[in-house]
Amino acid sequence: MSSEKNEWDLVINPKTGIFDLRLKLVWQYRDLLWLLVRRDFISFYKQTVLGPFWFLIQPLFTITFYVFIFGTLAGISTGGLPKPLFYLSGIISWTYFSDCLLKTSNVFRENAAIFGKVYFPRLIMPLSIVLSSLVKLGIQILLLAILMVYYAIKGTDFQPTYFIFLLPYLFILTGFLGLGLGLIISAVTTKYRDFAMLLSFAITLFMYACPVVYDLSVVPSNILPYIVLNPLTTVIEGIRAGLFGNVTITLNSLIYISVFTGVVLLTGIVVFNKVEKNFVDTI
Repeated sequence: MSSEKNEWDLVINPKTGIFDLRLKLVWQYRDLLWLLVRRDFISFYKQTVLGPFWFLIQPLFTITFYVFIFGTLAGISTGGLPKPLFYLSGIISWTYFSDCLLKTSNVFRENAAIFGKVYFPRLIMPLSIVLSSLVKLGIQILLLAILMVYYAIKGTDFQPTYFIFLLPYLFILTGFLGLGLGLIISAVTTKYRDFAMLLSFAITLFMYACPVVYDLSVVPSNILPYIVLNPLTTVIEGIRAGLFGNVTITLNSLIYISVFTGVVLLTGIVVFNKVEKNFVDTI
């Protein structure tokens, strides 16, 4: 009988602690992550006539609606910026956040069949959602750049500032915030399906707590502190500060959103890793 000790390529052990996140294992499965990102992007426009152009059509229809309802009928101020530029600068970050949140919150229910048959780090799936949503974000940023060139040619006065270098960081925070909140909600919806229905309604209302369709100058002073506490307010105002220079953000607000996002993301990963061990028995 051989006394040689077997050496395994991969050993799967139970988690030993609540903060055992096993992120190194996620990195080892990075090839699977990129395959899932590619799958999500292709499945979005497969068997459609316009394909990826839907990423442009959706924000264009949204801008048109906002210009008519909030700009023309309601007459809400956009801080002196052309309405399409103002609305699109808010839409791109809001859409990225809501996509990450809504899709991640359903990750257990929509992938129960895969999770019950094949082993891989479950965190791979929500991470692929955040990365695949970046493709849509990039296309919408390109649309915003085209509109900026158009209005610059028309003589619109806006001056990009050094805050423009913070835009990648702000978008990363947006994705992580949506990921963290989505992971927390996904853990809850495994037992209580009502939260999934409530979320789609709540996310629509939550948009009005962000300065997507209005300038902060029109917000009443007694409500403004609550709007500022919203981390997405800093993201949207930071985008406008970098691209148009009509607003500014403070160091304290950047520190606040960074800490808030970090806490939410860590909490989401911990909760997600805890629930993934027995969610198949619940779904």
